[in-house]
Amino acid sequence: MAISPMFDNAASDNPASDNAARAELVGELAHRAGRTVATAESLTGGQIACTLGAAPDSSEWYRGSIVAYASTVKHHLLRVPDVPVVSEISARTMAVTTAELLGADLVVAVTGAAGPGAQDGREPGTVWFGIVDGDDISTEYREFDGSADDVVSQTVTEALDLFAAALGGPS
Repeated sequence: MAISPMFDNAASDNPASDNAARAELVGELAHRAGRTVATAESLTGGQIACTLGAAPDSSEWYRGSIVAYASTVKHHLLRVPDVPVVSEISARTMAVTTAELLGADLVVAVTGAAGPGAQDGREPGTVWFGIVDGDDISTEYREFDGSADDVVSQTVTEALDLFAAALGGPS
């Protein structure tokens, strides 16, 4: 799935406001399509959930999130096999299990290494996204630059853009 950004991803004076606008778009698109969305988060620690949950009428289209920060939670609750948690299979499994557990039509899962050090042998900025869109399952890999906060912020933005694109938003 090739994704073009919905918004100008150049440095913004207010990334939180930009992501709030993205979340509002996701909500409008999900509501219009009669679809529900959910998230599974690791390195973002619930920031995608907070952003989506604050969008207008989110109770109508947002099913919720599973924030599985610890590797043991990913393995036990989200059924990630005994593989490094910063991996394609981990992101895919997190998305599939979350779709099942929360009954969502569309799920974006994120797992990665924000830094400052490596995790599972993956350098900071390494992020895997798992996407469940009905019966379709896909993954995306990204490498983000900057501090740990920058990596998390860019991951939240990318996840929101993935939702919007899957819901037929502008690209």
